[in-house]
Amino acid sequence: MTAGVVFAVLGRRQGSGVLVAPGIFLTSAHVLDGARSAVAVAPNRDATRLRVVWSDDRLDAALLQGDTGGTPTPPLSTVITTRPIPGCEILGYPRIQRHDGQKLDLDQFTGTVLPMAGLLRRTLTVELDHPPVTADEDGPSPLAGLSGAPVFAGERLLGIVRAVPRGRGHRRLECVSLTAVLADEAARQWLPTVSVATTGAHPRDDFHEEEYGEALGAAYRRTKIFGLDELGKRTSEWDLDTAYLSLEATSRDQEAVPVPRRIDDLLAARPRVLLRGDAGAGKTTLMWWLAAHAAAGTLGPELAELNGLVPFVVPLRSLRARGNGFPSPAELPGVAGLMIDAAPEGWAGRVLAAGRGLLLVDGLDEVTQADREDAHAWLGGLLARYPGTRCVATVRPHAVAADWLGAEGFEELTLLPLRGDDIQAFVAAWHEAARFDTAPGENLADLEHDLAQQFRHNPNLAELARTPLLCAVICALHRQREGFLPETRWALYDSALTMLLGARDERRRIDAPDGIRMTVEEHTQLLQRFAAWLVRVGQTEFTREQALQRLGRDLPGMPRVQEQGSTDEILTHLLNRSGLLQERTSDVFQFAHRTFQDFLAAKEFVEDDALKEILPRAHDQQWHDVLLLAAGHCKRRDLPVLVEGLLKAGSATRKQDLKTTLYVLAALASQHAAWLDETLRRRVQKAVTSVVPPRNREQLIQLARLGAYVLPLLPKPQETSKDTVEMVTGLISTIGGTVALPYARAFSEAGEAHRFASNWDTFPATAFAREVLTHLQDHSLVSAFGLQQLRLLRELPHLTQVLVIGDVPANEIVEALGNRPLRHLSIGINNVLDTLDFLPSLDCSQLRGLLVSDCPLVTRLDPIGELHDLRLLRLANVRDTDGTLDLTPLHGLPETLQVMVSDTPRKNLIGAAALGERLAVK
Repeated sequence: MTAGVVFAVLGRRQGSGVLVAPGIFLTSAHVLDGARSAVAVAPNRDATRLRVVWSDDRLDAALLQGDTGGTPTPPLSTVITTRPIPGCEILGYPRIQRHDGQKLDLDQFTGTVLPMAGLLRRTLTVELDHPPVTADEDGPSPLAGLSGAPVFAGERLLGIVRAVPRGRGHRRLECVSLTAVLADEAARQWLPTVSVATTGAHPRDDFHEEEYGEALGAAYRRTKIFGLDELGKRTSEWDLDTAYLSLEATSRDQEAVPVPRRIDDLLAARPRVLLRGDAGAGKTTLMWWLAAHAAAGTLGPELAELNGLVPFVVPLRSLRARGNGFPSPAELPGVAGLMIDAAPEGWAGRVLAAGRGLLLVDGLDEVTQADREDAHAWLGGLLARYPGTRCVATVRPHAVAADWLGAEGFEELTLLPLRGDDIQAFVAAWHEAARFDTAPGENLADLEHDLAQQFRHNPNLAELARTPLLCAVICALHRQREGFLPETRWALYDSALTMLLGARDERRRIDAPDGIRMTVEEHTQLLQRFAAWLVRVGQTEFTREQALQRLGRDLPGMPRVQEQGSTDEILTHLLNRSGLLQERTSDVFQFAHRTFQDFLAAKEFVEDDALKEILPRAHDQQWHDVLLLAAGHCKRRDLPVLVEGLLKAGSATRKQDLKTTLYVLAALASQHAAWLDETLRRRVQKAVTSVVPPRNREQLIQLARLGAYVLPLLPKPQETSKDTVEMVTGLISTIGGTVALPYARAFSEAGEAHRFASNWDTFPATAFAREVLTHLQDHSLVSAFGLQQLRLLRELPHLTQVLVIGDVPANEIVEALGNRPLRHLSIGINNVLDTLDFLPSLDCSQLRGLLVSDCPLVTRLDPIGELHDLRLLRLANVRDTDGTLDLTPLHGLPETLQVMVSDTPRKNLIGAAALGERLAVK
């Protein structure tokens, strides 16, 4: 990157310069010699005209602005050491490098920064490794033209050359440090707010960092797509960009409408995030994607701030498998098992101390409950020691309490289930990948179309495809069964295992290439013993040595398998042929997904008559999925034991959240029974009723898992107290769908319609508008997500406070809202709206509040200048293509107007001064 940011600067003199921020160049003030403009040139580039935005003759530095077309810029660095820094380089356009007469060309010099030399004069001194050339005693310096040339330590910019004093063979350069430039308040307005510190002489750091980034890419740019591993090793792994789907999530911020947004957008403005998501929701895939792209500097504009950070991936499941404790800073680079030499001593600590670290902690739920507070203390201590470190940590939804990391500055995000367009996008991507192995006569296009149609018209099927994993399972089974699919989540997993263990080699016409033949049941028996052992010890990974020990204990009970090969050969067969085990790092293995591990472990516990052994673990969240999956494996005599045990565990605890969870598990388990004693069914219903209504958000989420089962148990509107109505209506909205609509209607008729106004998206759109929203008071705020809901607002002209979210064009907004006097209007997350010129077409005579948020094509505010009754204007992430926002159209509005601007720096606001204290910038 370094050479690409260096230019020759043509002021009244010729000098050099460096790009320090988008569109901002740094050079020496004496190159300009009082001029207010200059030209930047470089080989094979068009000349760029620049204007001076800041200059300091005493410091001999100047900043100029011009169009750079999105060229990335180097990190700015301050020198905070007194030790020499060898291995630095200077790039510029000196006279001595000119060729063919007077043609400019780039030159490169290496040297050592001497922080103590020139200390009294406050200059940064560089001593070149070699003299540039023999100079004439009275002639011009051979380094003339190098003024303004950048001084780099690796990729970091330390300062610019100011002068080349005579003497010492032109080997000493006097420079202006970035420390001095950043100390000037006027200059700081034009520079990035974050700079890194160069702390000493570590010439290997930059080389290791480059290799580390490449190793991260090699480890995390590939992934497996479920159901396509039968294509063979060459095509079973896919580029992560092909498989990655930017999922939807919501923030726990209670002050705002919980609007579903792409996870990329939500991560951008949050330095520390605890990301909750179900099994298979895509948490680990997201972490891999962030690591690979941040290291390569290829994240898009939403996450551009992460580009260039150094990711440290901490898969906690791997630590558990190896028996390691939580890593110290020095151990962070080695945790992920990358194929790379050891880091230079102290490298990770220097990265973290400079605020350049991106900590990605995957799987807090995979730490045992007993060790979870130790994990909390480790993470909190690490971030307290290095407060500038950005961090994303993942966890299953209910593994830790709300705000578990709140004191450490974490904000919580929750991944949402796949729906609608995302399911269709996943289906398309899966089938595109599958086309690499289309069998003769197989019409994959027809299968894809059929599955897409099933998802569109079968809500129950779409409900099953809640996560990328489940969606992939459905795609694979639909292909194998030529269009026929299981109807429950448990049946999906069961069919997927049968597909992998039984049909895989048959489909590929492979007949025991390693001389070992095992039936589906034999494969399953060995794998379920592995799985049960892992669940018992609280691990998800195991070493080859551990696997051999387990097989050595299990194979004597399977003589037909044992006689076919050694323990090592049978393990190799399982790894190569089962499709369920995969190598994570060298000699460390895991199940293809933890869900399959839990499914098989549950089968083993039921068949081994071990329900009474595992029921005492019901208080531990790590066992909840196992207990629930066990219900599907239970026979008629076993299921009552499981349900009774869960009821007993629930009644024994005083923790209301845990009690609710265990009663919900009992109810879910009972639904697996074709027949269950009526007395036991009534006991389950009584237990669930005892925890209704929920008292907090965690209990609400648990009860919502019961869906239609819990709705008749809710108190009726006239029976619901003011203290509980929010939770009751929240539970109805969370369940949503056609089944919950009558309950929403009943509460709306009782005057509580406003509690559903932001949850339109969870109900059938048309019925919700006519049965719920018609009961809204005209002062209530209603949220319309997308075009269908917006169009339905035509039927609700009494609603005058509207939030419109999604890609809807201006004419549709006018068509839907033009029949009412608006009092508040919010427009958000709209990538197609390119103007606010539609505002005069609306009735804004009573408009008091206007919010425009995340509309990247909206660049002008002129139409707002006509809204003379406006009292509050909020603008979030709205700016022109050059990063500025012109506020002058607001100058004619009344003094009572308050303006709030976020995500645009004050220095980029044109006309801000005239608004005075009425303007707040976040």
